[in-house]
Amino acid sequence: MKPDLLVSRALPEAVLDHLARRFAVTVRPTAAPMPEAEAIAALGTRDAVIATLGDGFTARAFAAAAPPRCRIVANFGMGYNHIAVAAARAAGVAVTNTPGAVTEATADIAMMLILMATRRASEGEAWVRGGTWPGWQPMQLLGFQIGGRTLGIVGMGNIGRAVARRCHAGWGMRVIHFSRSPVADAGVPTTAMPTLAALMGEADVVVLAVPGGRTTHHLVDAAALAAMKPTAFLVNVSRGDVVDEAALVRALAERRIAGAGLDVYEFEPAVPAALRALPNVTLLPHLGTSTLETRTAMGMVAAANLLAFLDGRPLPNPV
Repeated sequence: MKPDLLVSRALPEAVLDHLARRFAVTVRPTAAPMPEAEAIAALGTRDAVIATLGDGFTARAFAAAAPPRCRIVANFGMGYNHIAVAAARAAGVAVTNTPGAVTEATADIAMMLILMATRRASEGEAWVRGGTWPGWQPMQLLGFQIGGRTLGIVGMGNIGRAVARRCHAGWGMRVIHFSRSPVADAGVPTTAMPTLAALMGEADVVVLAVPGGRTTHHLVDAAALAAMKPTAFLVNVSRGDVVDEAALVRALAERRIAGAGLDVYEFEPAVPAALRALPNVTLLPHLGTSTLETRTAMGMVAAANLLAFLDGRPLPNPV
């Protein structure tokens, strides 16, 4: 009999077909995140789970399911702050993620946000869509030219390095970074900054590419935003709660920074009305990995973790 696998939300058919060779696969019939009650049921009745962003695998869920039948939660995505990893470990449940598969697509979204924010693309599109564009004028929607400017990357992992490569090679930007771990080779010339405040104060564009979790919650707070130049831009492609969203709204509204580009939000899918009303912020609906190729690759990495567990081999991507 095949092990029973619950897939939290629909994945590309190629992934589901691949999994069906070794698992009895059930896909939840909804696109909504799995609430805590469902997570408890899944831990108690399934052999394995593929979890997705926002699912309720809390410490309470692992405690309520003890002892769990499920022995592995394979996260579909790099970020896993919706899974209480310490509680899972204590319950004997392995947790994995899909880090490498998300790099290129997420870096591309960072580039999009940099250009949209600095060139005021959202403001311009709103004019055109609203039928209020008066026509070309010499001083209309003047933006910020990024060629040769300074890029500050917070978190120099795979995604941070991919953004650095693109910005250095494509736009000739000088790269500085702040990272918890030493960076042996970023692939481009880069300068390590001693503190986050030092980076925030020197960069013209700041890109956040750190993992989510307790250690990075509100890493960019009011003090970090206050260190930025009034002409600088903030781009977040990491996790929403890395930024104190209320502090960011104030900084943008008071024009203490020039603008921002966001693909993630502190309480997503809720986006505050005050943030949505601001003209100097570009807002995307968490598109970071949203290509069929990337989502398929992510699913195959999640499958590789599950199959390694099933076969008693070392997990490729444990967390």
